[in-house]
Amino acid sequence: MSEQSSPAEGADERADERADVVGVWVTADGHIRQELRADGRYDEARGTRRSAYSGRYTLTGSHLDYVDDTGFTATGDIRDGVLHHEHLVLHKEEQA
Repeated sequence: MSEQSSPAEGADERADERADVVGVWVTADGHIRQELRADGRYDEARGTRRSAYSGRYTLTGSHLDYVDDTGFTATGDIRDGVLHHEHLVLHKEEQA
């Protein structure tokens, strides 16, 4: 008999996988701030424009796939603790 994970256990594993990316990622000039939430949602501010983009993301290993609420898609990869999101380079904001 094989052992199967319950749906709740699978959700916990996905939350653990996202734990490394959850938080606010910022460009060096602070112009773009992307919040990646534990629930698989993201919200991106650009300059003074809050929620310029928002939608959902999935994480596979260190690769992110984004789907904006309008249907726009994008990708990103985390390499050496840096988020490379299309042409952007973002660093994780330290928690106070």
